[in-house]
Amino acid sequence: MVANSLRWTTRDLNVMPDDGGWKRYEIIDGELYVTRAPHIRHQGAGGKIYFELESWSRQTRLGEPFQTPGVIFTPTDAVIPDVVWISQERLANGVDESGHLTVAPELMVEILSPGELNEQREKEVKLKLYSRHGVQEYWIVSWQLKTIEIYRRLDAQLQLVGTLLVSDQITSPLLPEFNASVALIFE
Repeated sequence: MVANSLRWTTRDLNVMPDDGGWKRYEIIDGELYVTRAPHIRHQGAGGKIYFELESWSRQTRLGEPFQTPGVIFTPTDAVIPDVVWISQERLANGVDESGHLTVAPELMVEILSPGELNEQREKEVKLKLYSRHGVQEYWIVSWQLKTIEIYRRLDAQLQLVGTLLVSDQITSPLLPEFNASVALIFE
């Protein structure tokens, strides 16, 4: 006997109750993940990363950052990352009528929430998802440890290339001349 497992889709998300933003609903490989509104330090780190990306993007006009956008890869893969950066080329044809991204942004940023399951979701489940859908770079930010893990696409998958500490600067081959202080992200 084979169990018939339930697979959630983006259509299911359309009928979820609106709770005023206290919960995030994400679907990865048909599995529903529900998380609460994040810690204020979580939001602060995300906001500072967004600010640095926005400042750089205004100067270069190469793309745009967004905070907590809906990203729909497939009907069974829909997430709400903390911050993304997407090039003008991808953005031009990658937004649906509801304002969700339907293409992979070049850069995805997730801020870790406390708890083993949250960490596993960001470091394993989402890493595989983002790798599978062509994300070029993935930053996993720990406001608790004050570190940023940098994953870059190598050999067709995202691989860890380094962990930044508060004494380091964030740079990226994706973002020419982008430079941000890790210490400022966690102030």
